[in-house]
Amino acid sequence: MGSDLIITIVIICIGIVLFIKDYFSIDTTSIIIMALFIVAGVLSPKEGFSGFNHPATITLGCMFVVSAAVFNSGILGGLSDRIIKLAKIHYSIALITFCLIAGMFSAFVNDSAVVALLLPIALTVCRETKIAPGMLLIPISFSALFGGTCTLIGTSTNILVSSYAQEYGLEGFGMFEFSLAALCLATIGFAYIFFVAPLLLPKQKKEQDVLTKEAQKYITELLVEKDCLDSNKPLHMSKLVNDYNVQILDISRDRFNKKSIGPETFILEGDVMKVLVPPKTLNAIRDIKGYRVTGDKRFDKSELEKNIYEVIVPFGSRLTEGSLRSLNFRRQYNGSVLAIRQRGEILYEKLADVNLMEGDMLLILGTEADVDTLVEQGLVVALSEYKHAKVNYKKAIPAIIIAIGVVLAASLNLTSILISSMVGALLLVATSTLKPKEAYEAVEWKVIFMMAGVLSMGTALEKTGGAEKIAQFIEQTLGNYHAQVTLSILYLVTFLSTNVLSSKATAALMTPIVISLASAMEISERPFLVAVMFACSLTFMTPVSYPTNTMVYAPGNYKFNDFLRVGTPLNIVIWIAATFVIPYFFPFQ
Repeated sequence: MGSDLIITIVIICIGIVLFIKDYFSIDTTSIIIMALFIVAGVLSPKEGFSGFNHPATITLGCMFVVSAAVFNSGILGGLSDRIIKLAKIHYSIALITFCLIAGMFSAFVNDSAVVALLLPIALTVCRETKIAPGMLLIPISFSALFGGTCTLIGTSTNILVSSYAQEYGLEGFGMFEFSLAALCLATIGFAYIFFVAPLLLPKQKKEQDVLTKEAQKYITELLVEKDCLDSNKPLHMSKLVNDYNVQILDISRDRFNKKSIGPETFILEGDVMKVLVPPKTLNAIRDIKGYRVTGDKRFDKSELEKNIYEVIVPFGSRLTEGSLRSLNFRRQYNGSVLAIRQRGEILYEKLADVNLMEGDMLLILGTEADVDTLVEQGLVVALSEYKHAKVNYKKAIPAIIIAIGVVLAASLNLTSILISSMVGALLLVATSTLKPKEAYEAVEWKVIFMMAGVLSMGTALEKTGGAEKIAQFIEQTLGNYHAQVTLSILYLVTFLSTNVLSSKATAALMTPIVISLASAMEISERPFLVAVMFACSLTFMTPVSYPTNTMVYAPGNYKFNDFLRVGTPLNIVIWIAATFVIPYFFPFQ
């Protein structure tokens, strides 16, 4: 075993630990891995950075633009009224409606965007029908995953594996080449979601506004009296902020609310401050000279000009780049975060120092315009109240025509998906369907950087001969078994790995290995490649295994065990089914 291969294995192991421990964001971890390969001399700078101009990366970026044009036109949101009306009839009808819509749309546009669109609509239905959110949101996420496997552009993993195959001189996959196999698995999956999942999903009807009601208990008013020690001091130097970590939400001065509050805002005698403070801290504040709690009544949100909004941090949001303090959230976006639901835990204290994560649910005190700004910039998805989207037909018609053209051009083999998606993205800008700035903002750059980074792992494995050696080991170990058994084991290893690593990292590692394995076994590589595609996308066991699972985690009031209880049997059923379905449509010889 050469030194370069040993270094490669060590770096990949470091990467796996970083992915599991979640020390850094996924894209940062991916770039760290790429940098380590370059610094160690395993890859040249040109090879290391080749992921940025890889066909899979470019195709994915262009498809983000195409998807954004369809969503921005409002054509999908325009269906919301019909969806709500239909879903309110009965839980079973709501379940079938949302799951079928999630599956159909996810086959052609970004699945995370589809779930982001359906989340507030589903929560609206839950509020009006008393259906527990937990009974709908996991099925919506799982359905989106099944839909994404049905076409080449359904998930980034499909694009990645197909592009890898072409790099190795193999034939890439067609737009609908594996659709029949995927539909077979989807049929089994939907049967499970409709008939079995409702028996396993959490049935308690938790109040949708429980987070809001709990946060309101922490809000009260303080009057600054004449002898207050903090008088004429800026907020950041006050005892109230430094010693008691009190968050100042609003200051009423001379009967007027102060519009802008920052660290340099001075505290003056007579100020009435709306503050967020835990009950035990409030008792301590009562003993501070110069502050008086103005009554012990419960907070009434009608007393403020601002309202309370529930939002979720979607995958790729810039809010995950640091804490609220480092992001200067309050000054940048004019909103105050009252509470954070993170990985099942509700946080009310020291929120400014909390590092936000994808899937976090935030309770924001602000104006409607403030929240709209956050939504428009793709930083959050609003959950509190669904707004009916108006269809802009001037943009909707060209957006849909161009999107259909992208799909048809690739499916009819008129050109590659890379070329058709690139031309489609350019046409959307050229026809003013999207402004250049909108096209740029539509690209989830976090995903692009992650894709570029993880591609270096596959490149390093191939260059150092690691993929071939691993394939030889697998072939020697499983060589006496039928190829179908080998495929089944590879599928099992892949979907288990995806539940702790990212789907793209797993695909980048497994694709060169299965290509080398097929060569060693002298059989077709296609069934193995399809197995990697499906196993990387159809992951249901944890809330962090796929972005859509993470998105529904907090709004559904789920616990980690809910995903294990519902997702594990489904993963096992699909694994067994895939063992027979994939070879049927993609023979080994």
